[in-house]
Amino acid sequence: GVQNLMPYGVGSQFQNDKSTLLDAYKRSELMGNTGLGIFRLSAIPIDRPEPAEALKATTVFVVGLETKTHLLSSVQLETFRNGENLRPENDVRAERGAYFVEADLKLRARQTLQWMIVADVGCGASEVAELELLLRRPSELKRQVEADVLRCTAELQRIVASADGIQKSGRPLGDARHFANVLCNVMRGGIFNDGYRVEVADLWDFIRQASESVATRHARFFRQLGRHIHYVKLLAHDSVTRDPQLERLCHEYLPLTFSRRHGDPSRPWNRFSIPSRNLDGSRVIGYEGNWRDIFQNWEALAISFPGYVASMVCKFVNASTADGYNPYRISRDGIDWEVVEPHDPWSFIGYWGDHQIIYLLRLLEILERHDPAKLRAMLTREMFCYANVPYRIKPYAELVKNPKDTVVFDQESEAAIRLRAKARGSDGKLIWDRGGNVLQVNLAEKLLVSLLAKISNFIPDAGIWLNTQRPEWNDANNALVGNGTSMVTVYYLRRMLSFCLEVFCSVKQGEFNIASEVAEHFTAVHRALARHLKKSGDGKDDLNRRRVTDELGSSASRYRERIYAQGFSGKRTKLSHEQLLAFFTLVRDTTDASIRSNRRADGLYHSYNLIRLERPDEILIRRLYEMLEGQVAVLSSGFLSPEESLQVLTALKRSSMYRADQRSYLLYPNRQLPRFTERNIIPAKEIKRSKLLSKLVADDNRDLVERDIAGRIHFNALIANARDVSGILQKLSATRYAALAKKDSALVLAIYERLFDHESFTGRSGTFFGYEGLGCIYWHMVSKLLLAAQETLVRAQETGAPESVVKKLAACYSDIREGIGDRKSPASYGGFPTDPYSHTPAHTGARQPGLTGQVKEDVLCRFGELGITVRDGQIHFAPGIIAPDEFVGSAEKVDLHDAAGAVRRLTLKPRELVFTYCQVTVIFRLSSEDSITVFYSDGKKSLVRGTSLDAGISREVFMRTGKVTWIEVTHSQHRVASV
Repeated sequence: GVQNLMPYGVGSQFQNDKSTLLDAYKRSELMGNTGLGIFRLSAIPIDRPEPAEALKATTVFVVGLETKTHLLSSVQLETFRNGENLRPENDVRAERGAYFVEADLKLRARQTLQWMIVADVGCGASEVAELELLLRRPSELKRQVEADVLRCTAELQRIVASADGIQKSGRPLGDARHFANVLCNVMRGGIFNDGYRVEVADLWDFIRQASESVATRHARFFRQLGRHIHYVKLLAHDSVTRDPQLERLCHEYLPLTFSRRHGDPSRPWNRFSIPSRNLDGSRVIGYEGNWRDIFQNWEALAISFPGYVASMVCKFVNASTADGYNPYRISRDGIDWEVVEPHDPWSFIGYWGDHQIIYLLRLLEILERHDPAKLRAMLTREMFCYANVPYRIKPYAELVKNPKDTVVFDQESEAAIRLRAKARGSDGKLIWDRGGNVLQVNLAEKLLVSLLAKISNFIPDAGIWLNTQRPEWNDANNALVGNGTSMVTVYYLRRMLSFCLEVFCSVKQGEFNIASEVAEHFTAVHRALARHLKKSGDGKDDLNRRRVTDELGSSASRYRERIYAQGFSGKRTKLSHEQLLAFFTLVRDTTDASIRSNRRADGLYHSYNLIRLERPDEILIRRLYEMLEGQVAVLSSGFLSPEESLQVLTALKRSSMYRADQRSYLLYPNRQLPRFTERNIIPAKEIKRSKLLSKLVADDNRDLVERDIAGRIHFNALIANARDVSGILQKLSATRYAALAKKDSALVLAIYERLFDHESFTGRSGTFFGYEGLGCIYWHMVSKLLLAAQETLVRAQETGAPESVVKKLAACYSDIREGIGDRKSPASYGGFPTDPYSHTPAHTGARQPGLTGQVKEDVLCRFGELGITVRDGQIHFAPGIIAPDEFVGSAEKVDLHDAAGAVRRLTLKPRELVFTYCQVTVIFRLSSEDSITVFYSDGKKSLVRGTSLDAGISREVFMRTGKVTWIEVTHSQHRVASV
């Protein structure tokens, strides 16, 4: 049976808030001749004096079972359990709907009986009439349902196959896990339903929704394109490249479908949503999600669709603001931001800085590997814009004064933005120039603005100051905002700087046009860092730290105030190639010094630090406990040598973050919080230090403290934090305790802080026991560690590290890999090993399967294991990290889908495995030599000695032209890096 069926027309908010009221509107009816259950509302519940008919219903039926009784509610379940007779239910009112059937079954040995219970939502009168007719022919209805299941299964396989989710190896669990990872990745980020074939009508709708004026201006151009056009041909079209506004919008167009919000329950906006098909049956083209979630899934998708990665970069940077941050929400229709909802304590405003640098960088790295010329052209081409988010970061002096209250919501600006968006399209949410057009700049400027936002909040030896009211990295560490700094971001910033040095070194362009306001900020930051680096190491680190922090923060403050008040002037300044390279080098040297100072005595690296800004001439640093994310980030930074990376991985395995029962890692050590009766006990010596507390205890005044029956002194149990203590002290200042309250206020607050140590309070991570909490494995971070270990191993191989180091790094990778689902039994994993899960708490098995960020890293790791790399637009099939059991031991059959949608059955031979890459079939075979055989659609084939394809063949693969049908790769067994 099916319990608690919801009728059509019920929103989640109404169900959550008014479920009992809703029950009063429910009516469940049974169509007696067919057993069809209809679950409906008698009317749509509203509080206005007007009718609202509920003309659709939820339907349920059973096929394949001779039923004795139907139940439409759960009222008689206990009766059934007690073995008593049931009475049929034909019309149930004001009860929660259910559908149960009773039947008597007799089965012989080895006999099976199958039946199906089918539910549907949103059936009108016509659909109900059709169902009733079909239920009179149950065998036909059963056939139709089964055919529909097969049709949907085939469609799902096609979707997953298009993102290279189907593989065949010697490990069926691993193949199933990869299928699940790819499925969840495209469910979060979407899939390109028709490859690089763009439907012009949908492109036109996208342009028109963004800017009616641009669409009108180019209406003739779109009419001439026909029904479809190849995406790359579109971007290269003369009409596009001649109009920067049209070029920007065409680059932002991403024809994604199948995407859905994954439904983070802690965010007011992010409610689970599954848009599927339009009324005409066509797929909904669109996507939406938190910007930090959707871009990570696009990174994995870009491996299979590299022709779209430039547009992913465009969408990312065009959603960044002039003050260097990203709004919260990204969708096909543009951007959106958080607003305060007074009734919801979870709602808040601020910039989420986490993932900003590294997620952009990873997309840039993919673009650089596949199409370096495109990336370099974008550096100087003015086809990018700024998001206009109505947040105003306060001046630097205000940030220092109260670093937890730093962002002002500009109501007037938001109203103007909304009005312009309504009148002009989603482009109205962007910054416009003084000529009435969207302000457009080049990629070099966009990168500089994002880098300057981070560098302006850089505190030497501490990290990036978390001062935009939202976490910089781990959401569970949200209380670090204000008095915390992130070394995690410094590690990724270091990687970005190395990338910029490499790319800008290779650019022939001698000068870059940058907004004058940005150029002035750039120059001030450059000078401040140069002075600091010259003075560092003179024994006055705290003093120098404060000076450079003040200079960097003040420069950013001046820049922000100028663009908030006046916008961009339109004046441009030329920054030379040499200036940019000198800047990137200087900043990297500065970050390197801080990374060195954040190495812990145990060989790990700090993730976050705490700072104190009370004194105007120094900044004091307090180190927090070890965290897994810091080790992941420093391994990814490129700062460590292979030997040093091995030391980190070895120290990590020895640390208190290692959880031996799961062969994996916690986010942080599982600290044991005190029991309830051990908390909130003020030491007697502290009471003696304060005359106010001593007097209050003596007078039995319980406003602030109280004595229990055993003589122990506690703070009043209604006090939640130091703000409450301050409020009570202020009230006491108006009583006979005024003199003592005035004298002892600072002392009492210090006693409270020593007792509870709220200064080092990190947020939910230190107070709850699920998700990213105490004792939990957070699987996304474990897979980030896996990817970082893989990258470290590859760097060691490429740089010629000693063989002993390479072998030990390979062993570290294998050890981390063994701790992830598909290498475990269900008993040890606590869940289905083929499914990705969010977390594993200390007290139970894996929890929250499905749409977790882990899937992205696992997809990337899988292609790394298979040895696929791309450099300078060429595919390299280098020996990967392949476990011996990956190769089939006997002949195996597999069905693979090509880019044209055709299904091809292959038979693998022993010592082979097969996968697809950009939906081209690749057979990997162990042999006595390294070679590649490329098979073409015209029947020809070519043999390549070695492990690389040239740029021409590689591009045919990247762009899914169909010219290359499959590739056979052979590797000599001794060169395969088995782990």
